[in-house]
Amino acid sequence: MSATLTRPFDQPDAPADLDLRGHGQPLVDKTFRWILFLCLFVGIAFLAVLLAYVVIKGWPRLDSRLWTNMPSIRRPEQAGAESAITGTLWVIAFTALFSLPIGFLSAVYLEEYAKPTSRFARFVEINIQNLAAVPSIVYGILGLAIFARALALGQTVITAGLTLALLVLPVVIVATREALRAVPQNIRHGSLALGATLWQTTWRQTMPAAIPGMATGTILALSRAIGEAAPLLLLGAVTFISFNPTGPFSAYTTLPIQIYNWTKESREEFQVLAAATIVLLLVILLAMNAVAILIRNRTQKRW
Repeated sequence: MSATLTRPFDQPDAPADLDLRGHGQPLVDKTFRWILFLCLFVGIAFLAVLLAYVVIKGWPRLDSRLWTNMPSIRRPEQAGAESAITGTLWVIAFTALFSLPIGFLSAVYLEEYAKPTSRFARFVEINIQNLAAVPSIVYGILGLAIFARALALGQTVITAGLTLALLVLPVVIVATREALRAVPQNIRHGSLALGATLWQTTWRQTMPAAIPGMATGTILALSRAIGEAAPLLLLGAVTFISFNPTGPFSAYTTLPIQIYNWTKESREEFQVLAAATIVLLLVILLAMNAVAILIRNRTQKRW
């Protein structure tokens, strides 16, 4: 006589291909998911409409006159943004010169050298996080008080570069720390085990491996600086400039400021010119982001 032994608590095994997002999903989760899709669609739709409006409105002036001619108040049909483009390049160059070395070295210290339990390191981290959330116009007030007046640098390129460097410095530090943190610890341990010092390990192993993240964060930070207008308004960059800057102590204007000046004019020609300059600024930003993606793809490693 044979008997079949069964376990009283045995249950049929669940199918291996059970889709957790399918029939077993509650109605609330489905509703929330569709709400998220709706919000995403609304945001993309508004952005597409704005881009289409700007391109259509500025299309008549998207020619070589836009980047080869100087601004003009009396003849908008011949006006261009050459001085604003050159001023933007000067300001961003000084922004990178001041912010990148300080940002990289600060991130290396906090991530590689500082003790996690150090009060000083924790104090610096808290302040960096707070500074990243400060409105940009506050940096303009700070730059006006310290660089323009206290240091008597005036309304010059170097003043704008220092102010925007303070603005993007927290972003550079945070992005660099995340890039360094993504490097596996095995690389550090292997280098130290072979007799390298901490600085040699950081300089020759950790930082080269973190270049993709560092480059991406840096270019995104500089892209933000290019589009900032509020800090420069307080620094006095709203004046009419019809010449290219010649040095760090030269007067300047930038593309956001030039767009702001043209949008204040009542004549329709200036509105078309402002729309064309917006398209030019977007092209520069997209080019910088494309460079960041190219650098990341060329130097990225899979651990």
